[in-house]
Amino acid sequence: MQPVVAPRSKRSAGSAGRCRDGRRLRARTRLGKACLGALLAALAVGAPADDAASGVDLQAYRRPRATWTQAEREYAFAHWERIFPTRRIASGADVHPLPEGPPLKAFAPGGDGARHLERNIDAFQLAGIVVLHRGAVRLERYALGHGPDGRWASFSVAKSITSTLVGAAIRDGYIASVDDPVTRYIPELRASAYDGVTIRQLLTMSSGVKWNEDYADPAADVALFYSMPATPGMDATVSYMRGLLRDTAPGSRWHYNTGETNLIGVLVARATQRELATYASERIWARYGMERDAFWMIDRTGHEHGGCCVQATTRDYARLGQFILEGARVDARPVVADGWLEAATHTQMPIGAPGFGYGYQWWTRDDGTFNALGIHGQQVHIDPARQLVIAVNAALPTALVPREAMAARGALFDAIRAEIDAEASAASGR
Repeated sequence: MQPVVAPRSKRSAGSAGRCRDGRRLRARTRLGKACLGALLAALAVGAPADDAASGVDLQAYRRPRATWTQAEREYAFAHWERIFPTRRIASGADVHPLPEGPPLKAFAPGGDGARHLERNIDAFQLAGIVVLHRGAVRLERYALGHGPDGRWASFSVAKSITSTLVGAAIRDGYIASVDDPVTRYIPELRASAYDGVTIRQLLTMSSGVKWNEDYADPAADVALFYSMPATPGMDATVSYMRGLLRDTAPGSRWHYNTGETNLIGVLVARATQRELATYASERIWARYGMERDAFWMIDRTGHEHGGCCVQATTRDYARLGQFILEGARVDARPVVADGWLEAATHTQMPIGAPGFGYGYQWWTRDDGTFNALGIHGQQVHIDPARQLVIAVNAALPTALVPREAMAARGALFDAIRAEIDAEASAASGR
């Protein structure tokens, strides 16, 4: 199955025909009018003057977020490692194969699935989608000038990777238990609001520490966290987080907190005595067989942001989902501790939405599916019952997904599931 690259401009009968032929189309990036959230504005430091290969003025990423265009956003997501400091997550010599399966019929031109996909490309600014069923590629499409070899920033999808590295560190004997106090591994947090907080409570975002994750508020913790000066000689994450205040008792309430996933990254790096990107390569990227190197953004003190900004290909995000779907095993050998995935991918804390919950840095559902999610539309969806993985990259103009775009994404996934279910029914003779 050849990946199809959709044109960036308005779809027409002619362009649909070219997609039907399976040809890759070069896409032009047009200016948009929306801006990045406060997170990216805070990250926009240290950009080089320009990218000679592309003709893009990277000084644009020093400007206030309100001046960022859609074109600048799309370029940044596709070329994160050229704009911000990163560390390589090395791939290995052996690549995990993604065999071609039969195309999903609903996504042929004129089908219901194809219409939902076009709606996502236009309204959701979808850049790439790879659908795996039983490990085979059933659908692969690209837009916004993106393609199978291009990397894309995933934002909080990184949280699920960091969580998996905790499971690996427990299996490897570097971390004793999720019920260990955080201060055992990060002693600088003693006498702070993190005294008495466990690794489990960080993983489930239930530490009870006060935190503001409002991307539209330039004074929110999620913005200040990336820009405030660090205490000399101290990790930037630890420096900021140890100054926070207690809000509720540990373990009593779920509250989304990117800073705490960064703390988990610090904890794993301290316990393993490895850079987070190196450990990710050893336990996931090279070991499972990702096709291309990935990049992980580092902070102003040279440490990976555990809660954000891994940049990889859409195909490798799909492989990540397949790795988890297969029980985080390589050659039948588990990478994570026994029982880890069962706990990590099922609800540990309610989030106030019926049918939904939060595990260990995975978004969970009562139907048994779970997701790694990132702002601006990034997603790795895993459906164990159907043996289905859907990896999506996008450049949605807003950090959080508006209701209309959420409905478009839901309809797209429903079309995929419906065809998988119909195939299963036909195969069973029902």
